[in-house]
Parts: sequence; C-alpha cells; structure tokens
Amino acid sequence: MYLSKLNLLNFKNYENIDIEFSKKINCIIGLNGSGKTNLLDAIHYLAITKSFFNNIDYENIRHGCEFAIIQGIFLVNNINEEIFCCIQKNKKKIFKRNKNEYQKLSDHIGFIPLVFISPNDYKLIIETGEERRRFINNIISQYNRNYLENLINYNKILLQRNKILKDFYSGAFPKETFEVYNFQLNNYGNVIINYRREFFQQFIPVFKKYYEYIANNRENVSIIYESSIFDNNYLELLDQSFEKDLSLGYTSIGPHKDHIKFLLNENDIKKIGSQGQQKTFTIALKLAQYEFLKDKRGIKPLILLDDIFDRLDEKRVNRLIELILQDNFGQIFITHTEETGLKSILKNAHYQINMLRIENNNISIIL
Repeated sequence: MYLSKLNLLNFKNYENIDIEFSKKINCIIGLNGSGKTNLLDAIHYLAITKSFFNNIDYENIRHGCEFAIIQGIFLVNNINEEIFCCIQKNKKKIFKRNKNEYQKLSDHIGFIPLVFISPNDYKLIIETGEERRRFINNIISQYNRNYLENLINYNKILLQRNKILKDFYSGAFPKETFEVYNFQLNNYGNVIINYRREFFQQFIPVFKKYYEYIANNRENVSIIYESSIFDNNYLELLDQSFEKDLSLGYTSIGPHKDHIKFLLNENDIKKIGSQGQQKTFTIALKLAQYEFLKDKRGIKPLILLDDIFDRLDEKRVNRLIELILQDNFGQIFITHTEETGLKSILKNAHYQINMLRIENNNISIIL
C-alpha cells in the first residue's frame, strides 16, 4: 500500500498544491514553519479522518477561507482508492472513498493504517494519563472494529452520565436514571478492558524488541497496564463511587481512567530517563505499533517521520534508519530542515529517494 498523489486546497498554509510520491522513500525539506509537518498532517487526515495535532477541524482551514479539501490516491491491494475530505466552517465534515460518502467516519478507520512519529510524542512520556490511553486506542481501533465501536459507545454514555451528574441536584433526574447508564458503561467498559489486556500481552514483547535494537544495550524497559476494574465488578464500583462522582461532577472510575506505566529499570522513565532514552522509548512504541498493525491488517502501514533526528545521537539514528529501510517497512515520509544532513542519514538506502523542497508554500523536486 502507498500514497501516489496528494492534492491540497486551502489546507493550513497551502492554497493549492499537487504532489506525486515515490512508493518507498519521500523526503520533505524545509525550514521550521515552512509547512513540512502540515503535509504529513494532511496524510494523517486521509488515514485517520482527523488531524494529528488539532481536532478542531475548521482551525485547519487556510486563513481567510471557508473550506479546505484534502484528496489522495492510494494503491491498496493493487486497486486505486481515492480518498476525499472536505472541511467546512460551521458544517459537517465530508469524507468519501471513491466518491461514496461515509455515513460514519469510524467506518474508514483502519482502511489505511498509519504510524506518525513526531516530536509531539514526548507527551507520551510527560503526560501519563489521557495521552497514553489515546495512543493505545489509536492502535487497537485501526485493526479492531469491535473495539472502536465499543469505545465510541462508551464515550457517548460517559458524556451523558457526566452531564446528569452535574445536573442531578437540580432535580432534573432521579437517582434511578444512573442505573441505565451504569449498565451500559459496564457492558462497553468490560469489552474495552478485555481487548486492552489482550493487546498488551502481545504488544509488550514487540516493543521491547525494538527498544533493545535501537538502544543497542540491555536496559530493562517495561509497560504495566492497570485498571480499577480488574477482577472487580464494574457495576458495583460505579454504585460505590456514586457520592464521590456527584461531588466531583464526573465519573471517576472506568476504562477512561486506566493507567499505563512506562518503566526503565523498574522506575518511571519520566523521572529517571535521559532525553535519549525517552526518545528511544517513544520511537520503540511507534515501531511496535507499526509491526502490530502490519501483522493485524496484513498490509504495510504508512510511516511518517517528522523531524525526529535532532534529539537522537548518531548511533541511534543509524539503528533506526537500518530498521525502516528493510523490506518489511512500506512507504516512508521523512521531514528534515537540511538536505545535506538527510542525504547523509540515508546514504545507505537502496531505494529511489523522492526529495521535495518547501519554500514560500510551494513545493519543488530536488534533483
């Protein structure tokens, strides 16, 4: 699978551009702020139906415009697939595959598996809760439709329950109302927990393999998944926490509060890990995501590398490049600020490299 063509109209800093890509290595060169990352984000839109960075769609429309269009042609299982996304101010987002509009955006998730490695990944280290759960949800949702549907339904019920917790003292809802919401949270929540447990059992050995390869040493890394409803009855826990939830104004227990611990030598990597170790940890997570999706989906995901080399030493950079240039990796997009430096990093590549330069919102081919 690969992206052959991309067209952007009024997307972020781009007025109207058309780009053709190589099926293996695509390098995007430009100064900071030139729009390199915006190109990668457009690809993320076509795969995941939203921005990697900003979930408020209209904020991704070019300044002064009323709409933005992102179009791409992907070769999937030897068939050309045209993906279309239109973002409009104060209107519903339109998403199509081969001119057929999706009724639910979730129906598209997983069709084009993708892994985005970005400097923003530091949030996985410093933000221990929601960011880590979002990362795990992203992986599982790209190959497990049942998980995604249960997650969507769980979050919908959770929002409704939280609303009535805030409004309860107004007398608008009797206490019995919570039984309906608790029952649904229990059903969806237990499915989510079971899938997550299964996921971590398979994912952790893959992650450790990649960390050891990139770091080239024997540092002991691990991931621990904890949930308040392990070996407990979720319905009973919801009932027991009712008074606490009322005082807080939100549901304090459930899969949306699960903990995921990242450990280096049995200690929190956030506290003891060097910058290089933390960066290696996040890259190993993303490479494990890649292998996991490839095995589950049966096709090679796209991999987007956004200015990731600055905080890695030369040894770790070389190990990473050795990995992604192997045949089991598919199409690669790399951004960098400096042409000579990137060519040096890729000097041992045995594939044709498509190198593009961004200047003044225009894109040209580097020969």
